[in-house]
Amino acid sequence: MVAVRRRIACLLVCAALGGCFYSPTPLAPGLSGSVGVPHRGVLTEGVALPHSGEGYRLLRPDAARWGQQRLIDAIRQASADVARQQPGGAPLVVADLSARHGGRIPRHRSHRSGRDVDLLFYVVTPDGRSIENPGFVHFQSDGLARTNVPSQRFVRLDVARQWLLVRSLLTSSTAHVQWLFVARWLEALLIEYAIARGEDPELVWRAENVLRQPSDSASHDDHIHMRLACTPAEAVAGCIHTGPRWPWLPRPPEPAPISDEELLHALLDD
Repeated sequence: MVAVRRRIACLLVCAALGGCFYSPTPLAPGLSGSVGVPHRGVLTEGVALPHSGEGYRLLRPDAARWGQQRLIDAIRQASADVARQQPGGAPLVVADLSARHGGRIPRHRSHRSGRDVDLLFYVVTPDGRSIENPGFVHFQSDGLARTNVPSQRFVRLDVARQWLLVRSLLTSSTAHVQWLFVARWLEALLIEYAIARGEDPELVWRAENVLRQPSDSASHDDHIHMRLACTPAEAVAGCIHTGPRWPWLPRPPEPAPISDEELLHALLDD
């Protein structure tokens, strides 16, 4: 308990100073893994997502492809689940995760602590043939998107396979998804499909909570941005949870209040 409280004390001081999470610091030697918050954090002991695997491939060979082990496992397991349940379809196209050591990367304000990934949508041709997503095409409320590919001017959201991906992620015992950022109209298509399919109401309720259009960025009509929640062990090691704590996820430990004297003692005690 003393060690936990010292780490918490260090985190509080880092937050007050406003800069500790851009790089490792001797002030907080016990921090590891996903440290800080997604828009202001670092990553230690990161794992690289292979360029391709069962049911997926990276969009770009130079993509930022590092993350927590849990994030890598979640992507690989969910894409494999979809491929096995609906064989013969095009792979999931995976865009950026995080840099090897976290921190700022091009094109993103978050993705800095190894808990975020952009997943392009599964798509089909208007006549229903599964094809690979040509890259960040914008879907309208009817599920159609215009592409820049002359031979394939329009694609349609593959709602069935997209729901299978969401279901796999939300039913995983280890992924602990906090958010699946997506445009409201695409969330509606997925939820309507799940209800029509007769999915468990509990699972649909989880999806309705987790699928969310962000209020401080683009609508996310061209990809899903997945963010994992901090586990209790990760919270102790420096992962900072923001936003709601979904009742179906493990809760981090609630530390005892720290007085000013205890905080000062923790920082000065060798």
